Formats: sequence, structure tokens, C-alpha cells
Amino acid sequence: MKPGWKVEKLGDVCDFFNGLWTGKKPPFINVGVIRNTNFTKDCELDDSDIVYLDVEQAQFRKRSLQYGDIILEKSGGGPKQPVGRVVIFNKEIGDFSFSNFTSAIRIKDKSRLDFRFLHRYLFSAYVSGVTEKMQSHSTGIRNLKFDEYKQIPVPIPPLPEQQRIVAVLDEAFASIAQVKTNVERNLVNARELFESVLRGTFTGSKSEKWQIKKLGDVCSLITDGKHGDSENESNSGYYFLSAKNVKDGTLSYDDAREITRKDFEETHRRTNLMPFDICMVNTGATIGKIALAPDDPKTFRTTFQKSVAIIKPIPSIVENTFCCYHLKSDLAKLVKVSSGSAQKNLLIGDMKDHLVRIPPLAEQRVIVERLDALSAETVRLEAVYRQKVAALEELKKSVLQRAFEGSL
Repeated sequence: MKPGWKVEKLGDVCDFFNGLWTGKKPPFINVGVIRNTNFTKDCELDDSDIVYLDVEQAQFRKRSLQYGDIILEKSGGGPKQPVGRVVIFNKEIGDFSFSNFTSAIRIKDKSRLDFRFLHRYLFSAYVSGVTEKMQSHSTGIRNLKFDEYKQIPVPIPPLPEQQRIVAVLDEAFASIAQVKTNVERNLVNARELFESVLRGTFTGSKSEKWQIKKLGDVCSLITDGKHGDSENESNSGYYFLSAKNVKDGTLSYDDAREITRKDFEETHRRTNLMPFDICMVNTGATIGKIALAPDDPKTFRTTFQKSVAIIKPIPSIVENTFCCYHLKSDLAKLVKVSSGSAQKNLLIGDMKDHLVRIPPLAEQRVIVERLDALSAETVRLEAVYRQKVAALEELKKSVLQRAFEGSL
């Protein structure tokens, strides 16, 4: 910490206000209510979906937000998102309050402490993990230990120095955000190129060697998983997967259910999953998501719930990977024919009737080789993107640390 900077506890320099309960006693007033959903990951206020509620005027008088208040997320969060996010209330017009999962922090003496400086400091405490250590858990919800939070030591340099630090941080964050935008744009371009090539491969005019056939005519089996439940058995080595296990073009066994051998064999007799069989989600929000069964011993000990269909192309007619790419390109068509209002269902009969365009096997292999190469490049760029984003987040933490050590 820079010599000459004062340090005081957060609870000594700020007042805290608990969040709003709407109440039931009139008179009421209609106000905008800031909720956890209005907090971005970068601790900025997203006002695109502020909810407006009728609340007791008596409640609102005690909990009306003022320009420059800092709103603290004190409850909620999740495994990958601890509580402790903070946003600045930056509106000068309108009536606004804050939900009971949040609290408002109001600086007592704004001639000594700039609210923007305090916000950046509390943001630094959040991203550096300080507030994560102040959490408690109850009924699955994370709660901030308020008494500990109020003990956070706050550096208080002279006001002009606070304002200089805020300006430097904002400029640095803007540069980091621009780099991140450029990286994201490159990734989007790569994905769009792959999708464009994928669609173009299976649409438009083709040579007469390409034949149009029903999917059911080029597959030895199209079926779905078990219409019912199975008995769990830990460490049995027999897997009972569902739609959530179809990820990134393969099957994920993270937290996979394991069932009794008897229940497995009952369904496996019908599904008979083999390496490189096509597995497609045919029920729910991720309908059309697709994967190839891996060349792994687990595959022979895997069956499915009814939310996943198993497709076995006939090798002498169509290659599995070619068929998989074809179905990926037809996702919109498959979703369109799915039925159900509350939950979409792609019927096995509709899948069998789905029309596919099949070139000779030699041409299929050339197409697969080209799409595999393009897909691999997209995967590589996604890995680069994740690395760069992680590096940018670390840079942001470093800049914040230096700022509040007085070395920026």
C-alpha cells in the first residue's frame, strides 16, 4: 500500500441497506427492482430486463436507490459464480429499489471517497477471491457473511488520486474488452465458416451420382433408449446416459448414471451401441444435438434413456461420420418436424423418413476429410480463445491489484 494512504473498514465508511420485500399494505408504488440477474460477470449493471413491481410506499422510502449507490449481491451465486458481485446504480431519473437477495452500499462522506473508486476496489475483492472466502451455504444458496464483508479494509488515497486510478482502470479495461471482442470475432468467423461449408456440402445442385434416400433405408437400425427408468448401482460399470451426456460431438461420462447389469442388458439388446454409432438427442431443449459413440470399452457397456436415439448407418452405403455431418447440417429441418408444445419430440418414424443425399463412398470420404480438417481448425481456435480470455482475466486482476497497491 502506498505511504500516506489511509485505511478504514468498509462498515465504517459506508451505510448498508437490506433489500426490498414488496409487502402487502397499501398504498403501493410501481418501481424498478434491481435483481441478481441485472449483474454482469464484470460487475456492471445490465438494465435490459429490470422488473417493475408494485411495492409498499413505506418499504420503498427506506430502500430507494440513489445515484452512486453500490448494489451488492449477498445471496444466490452458484458453483462457478460466488456471491459478492457489485454494480453501480448510475440512474438519475426514475424510481428504483433492489431485491432482497441484494444490499445497497452508500458512502457516508463522498468528499473523502469516490463511489467509482470503491466499486472498482470491491470488484477487485470479488475477482481475486476475497469474497468467496466469506460465503456460507444453506439449502443450495450461497450467502455472503455480512459481518465479515463489512470488515474489508478499504484504502483511501486523496480524492484526486482515487479519480486518477479510476480513469486509468477504465482505460485499461476498455483496451482489454476490445482485445476480447477481436478474439471473439475471430472465433465467430471460424464457426460461421464451418457452418457455411457444412450447409453448402449437402445443399444445392449435385451430380447424378448423389442419390436421395430415406435415412431409414441407409441404416440398419434407428431406435431410441429405454421408455422407463432403471435401477441405479454405483460402480457397476454399466452406463445409462441421457441427452445431457451428448456433448461436443461425443459422449460425456461425467456424472453418468450406472445401473444394474439386468436393466442394462434389457435395453442393450435393443440398442446394441457400438463404436462410431450415431447418438442424437430426440427430446427436449437440445433436440438434434449429435455425437459419435467413442471407440472405447465403455461404449459396449452403455445404453440410453429415451431422450437419445441410436442410428446405425449401413457401412456399404454410408459412412458414419458422413452421416453424422449430414444430420448436423439438417438440424433446422429435424427440429421443424419435431412435435410437442411443452417439450419437443423427434419421433423415430420421422427420423426414418428424413431424406438424405448420399454420394459414392469415395466422395463421402473426401468430404469427411475436408470437414474434419475445418472442424479441427475451429476446435483449435476455440482453445486459443479460451486461453486468451483466461489470460485477459488474469491481466485484469493484475491491473486491479497494482492499482490498489498504489503502483499503477
